[in-house]
Amino acid sequence: MTMKTMIRISAKAGLALLLLAGNPRAETCRDMKFETQSYAICDVTFGADLQLFLTGSDERPMGTFDRLRDQVEGGGKSLIFAMNAGMYHSDRSPVGLYVERAQEKAPIVTREGPGNFGLLPNGVFCISENGFTVAETRAFAARSPDCAFATQSGPMLVIDGALHPRFLPDSDSRYVRNGVGVSIDGQRAVFAISDAPVSFHEFARLFRDGLDLPNALYFDGKVSRLYAPEIGRDDIGFPMGPMVGLVAPGR
Repeated sequence: MTMKTMIRISAKAGLALLLLAGNPRAETCRDMKFETQSYAICDVTFGADLQLFLTGSDERPMGTFDRLRDQVEGGGKSLIFAMNAGMYHSDRSPVGLYVERAQEKAPIVTREGPGNFGLLPNGVFCISENGFTVAETRAFAARSPDCAFATQSGPMLVIDGALHPRFLPDSDSRYVRNGVGVSIDGQRAVFAISDAPVSFHEFARLFRDGLDLPNALYFDGKVSRLYAPEIGRDDIGFPMGPMVGLVAPGR
């Protein structure tokens, strides 16, 4: 290992510790109506203890909200909300880039490919020392920013205020969908899941027009789920891959 690599790893570890030491603050999860559809929305202000989770302390895939909640509570903290946060293979490993506590667990994928993930432009959600970002994958790869946590998914929903160019207003492809959008200053991340099947075009407009967020990333459909006891949500379904969760001091 070169000295440069060691310094980079050390810096990343310090970044992760800095982020995890933040004072958790979240604006409550809530239900929201936009146009003809209803959604569950969870707002997070930068500085809160927002993390990504892939495996449990036993090194097995986390998989379910129950396991995630038990692990968080076992550490004396509370899980405020959680949702699936990126596509995954049959063994629940991430399809694209995945970074947890400044350690890269899966590499970035910049090529076009099949399915929603490969519908370029896709993107990366990153938590860094400066705030939250949702960035187009190739632009992200060119900058190679340091992230304490990051997950790649696709397609992008909103790119600098514009909807993904492949989305059709009259599309009949409809699923329960979830994703994340980030404010222009990077100090607010908003997670959303539809209550009923929606098109990509409808879901992207929620972030751009309903939530006024210039960049947003699709996490998944079909398997989309939310844990948010504030609004009575503890969705069940297939085991998940990467998850995002907001952690707070125990209560």
